[in-house]
Amino acid sequence: MKIQDVINLAKKRGPKIVSVACCQDKEVLLAVENARKEGIINAILVGDIDKTKKIAEELNINLDNYELIDISDLSEASLKAVELVSSGKADIVMKGLVDTSIVLKAVLNKEIGLRTGNVLSHTGVFHVEGYDRLFFITDAAMNIDPDLNTKKQIIENAVRLARALDIEEPKVAVLCAKEKVNPKMPDTVDAKELEEMYKKGEIKNCIVGGPFALDNAISEEAAKHKGIDHPVAGKADILLVPDIEAGNIFYKSMTFFAKAESAGLVLGAKAPIVLTSRADSDVTKLNSIALGVLAASKKD
Repeated sequence: MKIQDVINLAKKRGPKIVSVACCQDKEVLLAVENARKEGIINAILVGDIDKTKKIAEELNINLDNYELIDISDLSEASLKAVELVSSGKADIVMKGLVDTSIVLKAVLNKEIGLRTGNVLSHTGVFHVEGYDRLFFITDAAMNIDPDLNTKKQIIENAVRLARALDIEEPKVAVLCAKEKVNPKMPDTVDAKELEEMYKKGEIKNCIVGGPFALDNAISEEAAKHKGIDHPVAGKADILLVPDIEAGNIFYKSMTFFAKAESAGLVLGAKAPIVLTSRADSDVTKLNSIALGVLAASKKD
């Protein structure tokens, strides 16, 4: 499976409606326009419409294809974009030219936000040349130093996303620096506990194993070499990182060293949140929109 398969699947399940918070951004507008042309989405653009019109003119984008809501204040625009989703007028929130903290504050607003009581987590989806499957890396952006229960919810968020891509029983590898439990390394202890929670039926719709080092999580040859006999060994779909430091470095290594195609979403709210980096290309943003369409289509 490749990222293009995500887009193809989104074409079948779309279009969904995206509300864009602070839409006055070149790459965001380009991604939204391309997603609209692909038949994946329709969009409501919320933000500084004068600036948006200038950018659209440069890009030869016809704004008659969109509903426009003129709010120049970043916080107010973000709140309105979120309110469109919570009221059922849109299915997905997308961050435009605004700080992540402002969008998340709107998402967590008690009156009109998208709170569920669950942990919010980020899942990045990557296609690496030479592999026949996508990798789901989580959480590289939201939870700094997750405890055991938070890790459980991060897994559950990623599993729902994988199942939205028709991976019915994703294999989850809990990554650590080594594949053996060491009491001096708390993340290895958590990894084994998460595997036990899965075995007890507390984590469903997937197979969880850990601790795994990265090599024996993704390479069957490496797993065999170390004598690891586990259904997840070498076959992992979802890679749960121990903390944001490891996750962020891993995520950016995939992007810059491996040149992997990618997409990403924030999960755990009532609706998917496309929260791409300002440095992300319009292609990555398009991929993330497609991922959001699939996540918004999955009801369980």
